[in-house]
Amino acid sequence: MNPFLATFFKDLLILWRDRAGMLVLFLMPMVLVLVVSLVQNNILAVTGQAGLRVLFIDQDQGFVAKAIRQRLQASGELELISELEGKPLTAERARKEVAAGHFQFALLLPAKTSVRLREKSSLLAQDISRTSGESKSNDIDHEPVQVFFDPGVQGVFRTAVVSSVRYSLLGIELKEMEQQFSKELHAQFGIENSEKNERNISRETQVFLKVSEQITGDSEQSRRPNAVQQNVPAWALFGMFFIVVPLSGALLRERHDSTIRRLLILPVPYWTLLAGKTLAYVAICLVQFGLMLLVGKFILPLMGTPAFQIGEHPGAVFLLAFCAALAATGYGMLLGTWARSYEQASMLGAVSVVIAAALGGVMVPVYVMPQVMQKLSIFSPLAWGLDGFIKLFVRSGDLASIQTNLCLFIGFFLLTISLSVVLFSRQGRNGG
Repeated sequence: MNPFLATFFKDLLILWRDRAGMLVLFLMPMVLVLVVSLVQNNILAVTGQAGLRVLFIDQDQGFVAKAIRQRLQASGELELISELEGKPLTAERARKEVAAGHFQFALLLPAKTSVRLREKSSLLAQDISRTSGESKSNDIDHEPVQVFFDPGVQGVFRTAVVSSVRYSLLGIELKEMEQQFSKELHAQFGIENSEKNERNISRETQVFLKVSEQITGDSEQSRRPNAVQQNVPAWALFGMFFIVVPLSGALLRERHDSTIRRLLILPVPYWTLLAGKTLAYVAICLVQFGLMLLVGKFILPLMGTPAFQIGEHPGAVFLLAFCAALAATGYGMLLGTWARSYEQASMLGAVSVVIAAALGGVMVPVYVMPQVMQKLSIFSPLAWGLDGFIKLFVRSGDLASIQTNLCLFIGFFLLTISLSVVLFSRQGRNGG
């Protein structure tokens, strides 16, 4: 047979025999495209083409509350929620929900907003129509509309929500001014409003319904969110979990070179060998994590970004990073003991980590994903880690606030390392 054809058919035969590798080769990229596309679907929320859920505390109970609800929900930009568990929202409950990260935004409309806007509009209409005398409209003051936001929210989404609220309030205010001016003209001169008069209103109007942004939580400890505080831990986690590729590859090489068989001759239990390897790769992960923090602290500020702030609980940060490193190493151990070829391990490891990162909010924040993807994100170890680091770095949390994250990582590590020990033991007895 022709050497070229012989080589061609030989490689096809090798690939065909590695059914699992072929399945990973074709299936995993398709899964990756599907997951990332679904995850990024709701990123259009920034442009108003998908809704963000916002708590709405209506202390006004007037026409302004009704109008802003209609405007925001009709545009599809925001979904306003006024009740939780069948009970009307209070300002205190809304603050707690946002501070805990259950919701990202809350909108508080103060009492008597409608009454004071009507008074202001009526007096301003009289000032414009009479064009003489002292203005009385400036005597009316009003508490601004408040927007509370989770400090973990990225700036682009915060800006989108606040802008939507501001534009809606401005539209409501101008409409009320126009109505009051029309009434004043009709009452005094018996004439209707005109486009010229509307331009006068727009020129004379001082914005009355103002918006105040507030961060939930302890104002002295909460930090205003920025890209550095969110991206440094996110991509540090991503890098830590990519340890699965070299780790699984090292295990496969040891099996194929019969290194494992020689190691098993030594009078040591199987778990001792895995423990030594685990500790080595955990140390690598921690060094990698530390380098990422140093980059955020010292190098990124040289390029014009804010400096990364590690917070007041470095011990909790180290413990969370250590547990994340354990989880990443455990997954690499499981993958290395299960895979039958380096191609399987490298493809499955890389793609699965990218999928976990996409689901975990590394690429797109979880709160702007479709509801189905938000529910799936709770199964991503990177989501557990990122949530924990956001609590520490942005929400001013402490060790108690990340207990759930630590337990999830430890449980994941124990599960994966137990499965690895079982597979490792069987392969050792069977000669690798």
